[in-house]
Amino acid sequence: MKQLVTPKQVAQAIGVSESSLKRWCDRGLLRTTRTAGGHRRLALGDVMQFLRQSEQQLIRPELLGLPSTVGQGETIVARAREQLREALIAGDEEQARRIVFDLYLSGQSACDICDRVLAGAFHEIGEGWECGDVLVYRERRGCEIALKTLHDLRAAVSMPPLKAPVALGGALEHDPYRLPTTMVEIALREAGWNATSCGTLLPAATLGDAVRENEPQLLWISVSHLKSEDEFLEQYAALQRVAADRGTAVAVGGRALTEELRQQMIYSTFCDTLRHLVTFVETLNIRPVRG
Repeated sequence: MKQLVTPKQVAQAIGVSESSLKRWCDRGLLRTTRTAGGHRRLALGDVMQFLRQSEQQLIRPELLGLPSTVGQGETIVARAREQLREALIAGDEEQARRIVFDLYLSGQSACDICDRVLAGAFHEIGEGWECGDVLVYRERRGCEIALKTLHDLRAAVSMPPLKAPVALGGALEHDPYRLPTTMVEIALREAGWNATSCGTLLPAATLGDAVRENEPQLLWISVSHLKSEDEFLEQYAALQRVAADRGTAVAVGGRALTEELRQQMIYSTFCDTLRHLVTFVETLNIRPVRG
């Protein structure tokens, strides 16, 4: 989706006149930026927040880069999870995006959509794959569709303040799973943090370099797969020491972290869900500085 849209696009998308839309901008209901030529532009994230908080309905969602059927589907989480699972297995990208954005526009947080819908759908897909009910290519294709949808959801979340607290993270060597760390980034950005996922398959040393260079208030480590527990513990310990030296809190989570492994690790918090992580960062008492 486009990061910036014009007042005309937004006005047509919600079925109002462009002059009405510009009056809302002048009243501060919608934040705008200006191009070098002085033309108004609106960040998609700000438009989405306006739609979530107002009673305006999307008439032509495709003008904002959304599926044309957004606004016509289910907004019940349990049913949406089932529908999303089927869409991902079938390779129906437009249906998957519609489900996610119907939920988001209805007021569901990106955090809860990731926790309760996306993660839930993939847990069920994974069980089907292990039982032989879901073919491997369908599971992998579903992952790619989910990543594209998350990319769009990230664009729909308001940009963090300029002086927002910094968080970064990812998955260490031998862990290729991109969905968890991508969802963490989105949940933290929604919570007002300048969060950046550094990706997967990361040597601990390079993630340590990222901590030294960026001095984040939070480092997250997603652990979905381990090749060697001993190697992981050694690399993690070295990375944790770097974080401790910089006063950086460390959050860990992931299905590969057993209770036995966790007892051998030092961390600030272990999170079963994104909601746990968002609740934890609120306790850090670090607030975005507006400016």
